[in-house]
Amino acid sequence: MLDSLITSKTRIKLLVKFFSNAGNRGYLRGLADEFNESTNSVRVELNRLSEAGLLHWQNHGKTKRYQANESHPLYQEIRSIVSKYLGFDHLIEQVVHNLGNVKKAIILGDYARGKDSGTIELLLVGEEINSDYLDFLIKKTEEKIQRKLRVEVKDFVPQEALSGLVVFEKEEA
Repeated sequence: MLDSLITSKTRIKLLVKFFSNAGNRGYLRGLADEFNESTNSVRVELNRLSEAGLLHWQNHGKTKRYQANESHPLYQEIRSIVSKYLGFDHLIEQVVHNLGNVKKAIILGDYARGKDSGTIELLLVGEEINSDYLDFLIKKTEEKIQRKLRVEVKDFVPQEALSGLVVFEKEEA
């Protein structure tokens, strides 16, 4: 879907990296290595996204460190598009409804760091999770989003142990 709108694969990788998780940061050589792309192609796209105001950078020694510009007027819309591209929106919608008492859903691993590795790691924190229905949802969701899904369910996880992208959190009454 996104690749038909945006023809540069490097630009897509950068958008996924920076807009899947606002905390993601990167510098030219690290991004080139991560994407297995030339530094020149990554530099061109970083410059384009920076000139458009979608990314901003800070000097750290001799390197520039880039991150998404959360104050850009299109930030939320681009984040939503990236979320749909990765399948997060459908995944969360399917997982949270009718599954039991889900308190939190957290994306871990590569996707939390903005890397589209093909396997989504999801941690569900809650009680009385219907495991049969969860297995059914995992299979259906994998078919729909065309990515592998690894789900772990825990009753409780201390707040300080949570180091992923929180995509759902039940409001306490």
